[in-house]
Amino acid sequence: MFLPRAADNPQIMNPTQTVSLDDFSLDGSIFVVTGASSGIGHATALFLARAGASVIGIARRKTALEKLVQDIQAQGGIAKHVCGDLGNLRHAPDIAVAALDCFGTVDGIVNAAGINLREPTGTISPESWTQTLDLNLAAPFFLSREFVPAMSEKGFGRVINIASLQSARSFADSLAYGASKGGLCQLTRAMARSWSGNGITCNAIAPGFFPTELTKPVFDDPGKARWAATSTMIGRNGRLEDLFGIVVFLASRASGYITGQTIFVDGGFTAG
Repeated sequence: MFLPRAADNPQIMNPTQTVSLDDFSLDGSIFVVTGASSGIGHATALFLARAGASVIGIARRKTALEKLVQDIQAQGGIAKHVCGDLGNLRHAPDIAVAALDCFGTVDGIVNAAGINLREPTGTISPESWTQTLDLNLAAPFFLSREFVPAMSEKGFGRVINIASLQSARSFADSLAYGASKGGLCQLTRAMARSWSGNGITCNAIAPGFFPTELTKPVFDDPGKARWAATSTMIGRNGRLEDLFGIVVFLASRASGYITGQTIFVDGGFTAG
């Protein structure tokens, strides 16, 4: 089989000339993180700041956001915060304007805000369904879209959605949550189709069981926590630091040819 040489095809580049560890650095970049007051959103904001990004945390709880900013500054990073309720989609444009005012532009967004009401299927109401779908599925689209012009202008952007095991698996008393997280994977693909031509990659991270406020009902029950751990191939539940590598990679220039993907960080839970 004929394989073209780099000299024959200018699109085939010499990796020793084009690849650098600097591509993994986030120095000088600016990232928005929703749900930054707790859990995976909080951890993600710390990870991005540790890798060199300036961070804008978005959530409803002002005190928790102020603490996040203090923690990032204490480790030598730069951060600001915007208080806002993304569960009300009408607030998305104003939240985006406030975020853009923090540093003048953004290079990416991590959509980590989410809710799981854990309602039995028979008790789900139109109101609770809308509440879950608005925050988990609609808000990532409407807020991210507000930043597309700024990212398109520089020909670089990163959209990272936080999906779930329930993007691929179903669990009891989580029908609306599962629907929202399944939809988020398709939304990620649709975002990629719409925006990747402008240099904006769009991917999702699907964590397994990690100890957060959202998964407290699992980890408060030793039997459930043990079941979750033994359902993985690695034999343990996730630690928030397990997300550091994938978050920084997808936020960096090193991931520039990856878009429309959902990457499961679950210890092999969904591969079994």
